[in-house]
Amino acid sequence: MNVVLFTREYPPEVYGGAGVHVEYLSRELARRTHVNVRCFGRPRVNVASPDGSSEEPVVEAFGPWAALAGPERYLPVLQTLSVNLAMVVGLELADVAHSHTWYANFAGHLAKLLYSIPHVITSHSLEPLRPWKAEQLGPGGYAVSMFCERVALESADAVIAVSQAMRGDLERVYPGIDPSRICVIHNGIDPEEYRPDPNTDALDRYGIRTDRPMVLFVGRVARQKGIVHLLDAARLLDRRTQLVLVAAAPDTPEILEQTKKRCEMLRSEGADVIWIDRILPKRDVTQLLTHATVFCCPSIYEPLGIVNLEAMACETPVVATATGGIPEVVADGRTGILVPIEPRDDGTGEPKDPARFAADLAEAINELVADPKRARQMGVAGRREAVERFSWGAVAEQTISVYERARRGFRGDPSPTERTGGGR
Repeated sequence: MNVVLFTREYPPEVYGGAGVHVEYLSRELARRTHVNVRCFGRPRVNVASPDGSSEEPVVEAFGPWAALAGPERYLPVLQTLSVNLAMVVGLELADVAHSHTWYANFAGHLAKLLYSIPHVITSHSLEPLRPWKAEQLGPGGYAVSMFCERVALESADAVIAVSQAMRGDLERVYPGIDPSRICVIHNGIDPEEYRPDPNTDALDRYGIRTDRPMVLFVGRVARQKGIVHLLDAARLLDRRTQLVLVAAAPDTPEILEQTKKRCEMLRSEGADVIWIDRILPKRDVTQLLTHATVFCCPSIYEPLGIVNLEAMACETPVVATATGGIPEVVADGRTGILVPIEPRDDGTGEPKDPARFAADLAEAINELVADPKRARQMGVAGRREAVERFSWGAVAEQTISVYERARRGFRGDPSPTERTGGGR
């Protein structure tokens, strides 16, 4: 079987969970079948041979059309579409198209139409549930991103949800999808790469002390990731605590500025805040996760939260929002503490009472900082859960089964929405 994966992110240009997913899934798939990864960005160095005999994916990278260069407000979304068009050229030998996120869903949809092959989508998030994307893409760009996602999902031959919560969101937000085409396959973890690292050289480089408790955040500077709520909670943390933020790739200048102001205010009040504003090598992240007293995931929207698995695999207890697919990964009271959130009624996912949410985050973090023995027990239990329940090999096997079902049931016809020209 010849599989083509469409993705925005691929190493070394990975900034989110979808990129991590494609990195490990493509590696495992390539041990079982021929895989061609088509991604955005700079040219990649291929380890694989063209015939796939080296059991590594063949990777091709594509950039936007140069003719689109300029200060146009919607240039980013137009460039994204141009990359999608370029990625679909020359796939006559492909048997299955598999796309990830709206950035690449349109390429998968076009491959389905052009080459009469089934299109499988892994749904990592849903655009209608991320209204803050209008700040990042502009209202028109956000409308285009939702269009690309909707058409692709409603026409897909199979949709993989990364959690049961995501499946529920898909059925609610896109009732045009045949529920029989949706299945759940959780993300995985490589327990050999993500494991406790007793070394401290990375901590020394970033000025992190080993004689004080550390609360760690790893994620994008984005409203979705709840970083501003963690910074509000930091004012209530035990004063011995170091708050370490590994946070880059801001969605907008506004969220970046809000984060900067909160960090400056905390430091002026005597809090110990270390902000590492770049994407770190995997080894450094693993070492920081290992030495963190608590890993905090304060997301207001999180279909699964693969970073929680990474923390658990490093034997670190997790304090996370009880939202989306996070409760399917973090066992409350056993591998971490889940913090409830009551979202506003406006669809943003933001808490109705931000002060209460921040206080609850701080209370859960302080509870584990004050009880190192309990935190340690949670960490050990977390690694055991990560190793036993989440495996990329199992993810790959389940994904191939989805491909085979999609090929058997492939009809090649457009969705009812496309045939009638309708849509929401």
